Amino acid sequence: MPATEAAAMFPAATRAALEGLGAVAVAEPRDLADPDAFRAAMRGVDVVVTAWGFPRLDAARLADAPDLRFVMHAASSLKALTDDAFWASGLPISQAGAAMAPAVAELSLTFTMALLRRVQRTDHALRSGGDWEQARQVPRAREIAGCRIGVVGASRTGREYIRMCQALGAEVLVFDPYLPDDDPLRACRRGLDELLAEAEVLALHAPITAETTGMLGARELAQLRDGALVVNTARAELLDADALYAAVASGRLDAALDVFEEEPLTERWRTLPNVLVTPHLGGATVESRHRAGQIVVSEIRRFAAGEPLQYALTRADLERMG
Repeated sequence: MPATEAAAMFPAATRAALEGLGAVAVAEPRDLADPDAFRAAMRGVDVVVTAWGFPRLDAARLADAPDLRFVMHAASSLKALTDDAFWASGLPISQAGAAMAPAVAELSLTFTMALLRRVQRTDHALRSGGDWEQARQVPRAREIAGCRIGVVGASRTGREYIRMCQALGAEVLVFDPYLPDDDPLRACRRGLDELLAEAEVLALHAPITAETTGMLGARELAQLRDGALVVNTARAELLDADALYAAVASGRLDAALDVFEEEPLTERWRTLPNVLVTPHLGGATVESRHRAGQIVVSEIRRFAAGEPLQYALTRADLERMG
């Protein structure tokens, strides 16, 4: 993985624990792009710890890693890492996505409270040189207690966000067609149209799958009440970006976004007075990186001991997790 991420995930104590499990070789993803370099690096390797930028483990790469027995992904999504050949190989794989859930949920909560308090509008008004009194003429701020928050996706991150919002007194509604019958969140369940009509804040926590891509277009966004707030720390592809931009640029909706249809960020989002933007860093906290490293060590220890993996994934899991 990139050296900066390796340093964040494996401070001294965690690195020592990892080295206690076996000999550790380090490689930057860019140094593995060449097939010959990849083949040399993977010689004798039993376990590979991957993150962002690692080459896709397709048939050719797997053939160049004949000793590989376990893949431990220190990030979340496996889409860029695996393909049909990988899943056909039967290699066990686990990931550390759970490490990022509290961090992303906390940013989503931060966004929610900032939008409710009109921070995006007042900050922009003052920074752009606006008149003091004019800056105060924003829509009246709201508190989170009693606010009706619609959450799309009861994912790990979504559940953590729900827990935080409920702890602060918000009323939470949930759209997730895969909630089990005995799930405590069933009492909060709504159909998507019903949730959109009721929500004062719409927070997205669903994965990108064939089912969820583009699920919120112009028709769905039009169902939100005037003045509703949209928070997206999940994936930009959940929304029709042009439809969202039109609604925010018109002033009908406010938004806070950590993910975008084009990254790096294009110009059109930068100047809107009613939008908060951050550069796709929702999961990148000191604590989340530490947790990821600890999960990596724990899963490799389980694999070495022949114990069940805590965060193992199958291809069927991936179809719903993104």
